[in-house]
Amino acid sequence: MIVLPLSLRTLIGRFDPSAFDAPAGEARIRLAVTGEGEWDALAGAGGIRIVAAGRRPLPDATLSADSETWQRIAADLRGGMEAYRAGRLVVRQNLHLGVGFLAATSGATGPGRLRFQRITTVSGDVSVMTAGVGDPILLLHGLGATKGSFLPTVAALAGSFHTIAVDLPGFGDSYKPLGVPYHPPFFARAIVELMAALGIERAHVVGNSMGGRVALEMGLRYPERVGHLVLLAPSLAWRRERPWAPLVRVLSPELGLVQITPRWVVEAIAHRILPVAQQTWVRAGVDEFLRAYLTPRGRVAFYAAARQIYLEEPHGSKGFWTRLANLEPPALFIWGKHDGLVPVAFAEHVKSTLPAARHLVLDCGHVPQIERPAETHAALAAFLREGLRRMATTVGSASASQ
Repeated sequence: MIVLPLSLRTLIGRFDPSAFDAPAGEARIRLAVTGEGEWDALAGAGGIRIVAAGRRPLPDATLSADSETWQRIAADLRGGMEAYRAGRLVVRQNLHLGVGFLAATSGATGPGRLRFQRITTVSGDVSVMTAGVGDPILLLHGLGATKGSFLPTVAALAGSFHTIAVDLPGFGDSYKPLGVPYHPPFFARAIVELMAALGIERAHVVGNSMGGRVALEMGLRYPERVGHLVLLAPSLAWRRERPWAPLVRVLSPELGLVQITPRWVVEAIAHRILPVAQQTWVRAGVDEFLRAYLTPRGRVAFYAAARQIYLEEPHGSKGFWTRLANLEPPALFIWGKHDGLVPVAFAEHVKSTLPAARHLVLDCGHVPQIERPAETHAALAAFLREGLRRMATTVGSASASQ
């Protein structure tokens, strides 16, 4: 007979399959209580059951905390999220499953509760993390990341907005097609397909790094579907010479079908991509990066997207900077003063191209929503609320004139 601590029994008793998504049908979630033991929860659409934890099979995700933290999580999901941000709760291997378990056992039942879902679009299944009610906000991650990088944003904004953090195709738990370009137009079209599947006509779009470039592409191609844009250290077309461009053009992303790079090298690269002070996020970010990259299709998507970022033409009739001048939706750019991937100097180029855009420079690196969450989310929320007031004023003026 398996005897669980009261906190874990409470969580298991509240399991809601509709808030949990196990891509393989069932997931093994290891629950570790420091100094007391470990147990495996087998969770899926059919429910949840507890089995003894052993060396085999390995868990799909592991959640570790001390007894007091588990009690706090059982009492209030927000306490669990705070424990995670503070490093008292450690989630490893798979944020989608680990945080999904917390969402499914929170006891929340309202329409705005935190949920993990797979949404079927015309092109494939897209994995999302949603919470809150109100105006919809789409959250788009960077190269090699997943929707988990927007967990702090979902927690910060779900009280006022319907937040939808997305795994872009090729990443996380979304579909990973071969033979597609993985460039901004491809991603933008995929997001519009997701909006159609969700019944969303118009949404604000927030993007970090590559996700910021995708958000801009949505604003350029589908301005009628976009409210406001918030670009967090967005990847932009290089303005200087690209010495490796001839070689990169002839390299096929399909080379990623064969893994020739040792895992320890990949982990070292991932740590450099994630220059975040909080070790909890670094470990989780490496896990999320490797989860897709160590699969053949995930590598192809990563290489194809990275190739497109490097090769994007800056000028000419179809060049990025030429097109950017035609952006219609209001935009807020948030830059990291110490960003080694997208230097803050890009802000000056954006200002000269888009004089009406707003800018905020924070004392951080490439992931403002994680490194400076309070300042980032305060600025983001204020910008979006200002847009809502402007829309309400416009509607009121139009009604009064009739």
